Amino acid sequence: MAAVKAFSVLRQSLMRWHQWSCPRLAPLRVSRRNTLGLSFRSGMVWRPSRCYSSTAEAAASKAEDDSFLQWFLLLIPATAFGLGTWQVQRRKWKLKLIAELESRIMAEPIPLPADPMELKNLEYRPVKIRGHFDHSKELYMMPRTKVDPAREARDAGRISSSMESGAYVVTPFHCSDLGVTILVNRGFVPKKKVNPETRQKGQVLGEVDLVGIVRLTETRKPFVPENSPEQNHWHYRDLEAMAKITGADPIFIDADFKSTIPGGPIGGQTRVTLRNEHMQYIITWYGLCAATSYLWFQKFVRRTPGV
Repeated sequence: MAAVKAFSVLRQSLMRWHQWSCPRLAPLRVSRRNTLGLSFRSGMVWRPSRCYSSTAEAAASKAEDDSFLQWFLLLIPATAFGLGTWQVQRRKWKLKLIAELESRIMAEPIPLPADPMELKNLEYRPVKIRGHFDHSKELYMMPRTKVDPAREARDAGRISSSMESGAYVVTPFHCSDLGVTILVNRGFVPKKKVNPETRQKGQVLGEVDLVGIVRLTETRKPFVPENSPEQNHWHYRDLEAMAKITGADPIFIDADFKSTIPGGPIGGQTRVTLRNEHMQYIITWYGLCAATSYLWFQKFVRRTPGV
C-alpha cells in the first residue's frame, strides 16, 4: 500500500510539473467528447498552456522589431533624395556664379580704385592703369601652362596633352597717376624663356597704358608645394609675401592679351576656375535613392523572400 501511495503522489507531482512547464493542453473540470466519439477522462478538458503564451509574446516582439527596422531603413532613400535635391540647388547657384564672373570679365574696364579695400569686391573685373615696369624685380609663378581655350577644347578627354610648361612673369608696375606700385602678371613664357636675358625685346620701357583683371590673394591648396622666395619660385599667389619681396602694394592684376608684344610674355592668362561637379553628385544621390527605395519596397511591401 505504501508503494501504491508513493506512486500516486509521484504521478500527481509529474502531472503538475508537466502542466506548468510545456504541455500543449491543460486539464479543466469538465467532461466532453472529441470529434471521433472518444471521451476524455472525466473532469478533464484541453486548453492552451504557457508555451503558446510565450510563442505569442515572441511573435509580438518580432513584429515590433520589424516595424522599427522598416521605418528606420526608410531614412536611407529619404536622406538620399534630400541630398540630391540640395545638389540641384547648389548647381543652379554655381552656374549663376560662373555666368556672373564671365560677364564681369567682359565688362568695360574701370580706373584702378585708389582705395585697395574696394578691390575685395572687384575680383575678375577689368581695370585700366598707366605707368612703367620695374623689370629688375620680376617674380616667376611656376610651373604653369599657357591659357589657350581653343587648344584646351581640342585636347579635352585626351590622356596626354602637348601643352608646354613654363612660368607667369609677375613684374612690379608703378602707377604714375595713383603713385602706388602694384604687381602685374604680364603673362606666360616657356621654360626656356624664363631668364629675362633671353627676351630683352619683350622688356617694355617707358610709360604704357595697360588693362588687366583684378585678382585676389590665394591660399595654398592641398598637395601644392610651398612658395620658395629664395629661389624665386611661386606656386600660388601670396600677395603679402610677394609685396614684401618687391616693395609693392598687395594689389595684383592679370594683364590682358592686348598687352602682348613680340618677344615678351603672352598676356590674357586669366583662368576662371570654379569647380562644377554638382551634376555627378545629383546622379549619385538620386540613383542611391531609387535603388534603396526599390529594395525597401521589395522587402517590406511585397515581402519578397531573400531581400
